[in-house]
Amino acid sequence: MKLSLKSVATLSAVSALVVSPLFFAGSASAQPVRFDGSYVGAGVGGSVTQGGRGNDESKFGGNIQGRFAVPNAPVSVRGSVLFDGDNSVVIPSLTYDIPVANRTNVYVGAGYGFVQNDGRTSQLGNKDAAVISAGVESEVARGVVVYSDAKYGINAYEGGAGSVSLVGGVGLRF
Repeated sequence: MKLSLKSVATLSAVSALVVSPLFFAGSASAQPVRFDGSYVGAGVGGSVTQGGRGNDESKFGGNIQGRFAVPNAPVSVRGSVLFDGDNSVVIPSLTYDIPVANRTNVYVGAGYGFVQNDGRTSQLGNKDAAVISAGVESEVARGVVVYSDAKYGINAYEGGAGSVSLVGGVGLRF
């Protein structure tokens, strides 16, 4: 099944809502200082789509997310685990990071989601799939990072439907 207009519109709207406050927040310097730290965090998340068949309902659960900043490069290696009481999905990814305010980045990237139990619904579909993501991260206090992103699993449901998951959390920089 091809990407539905509703799925694309949902992902676009969520991404715009996540990123738009950063463009209206003033910055003290002409060039924002890129957040280039690595961190590990935890938080909540959930799917906002369904696959349209049985055993593919929306799920709410937790997430563990980490970022390793590649030195002297605007890219990062990330890993996410989205979990609930029934299933989990592990998502390694590579992102391009764009500074928008001091110690605040938006990022876009791609990866692959590995579902622990294929056929059972997770926060990002019920089968392994390619994943694109868009998000924001900011160091809000020394060593404390907040993050939020939207992940789109391409054909992540059996039958070909896409899946959108929203996550957010707090991390500790290392």
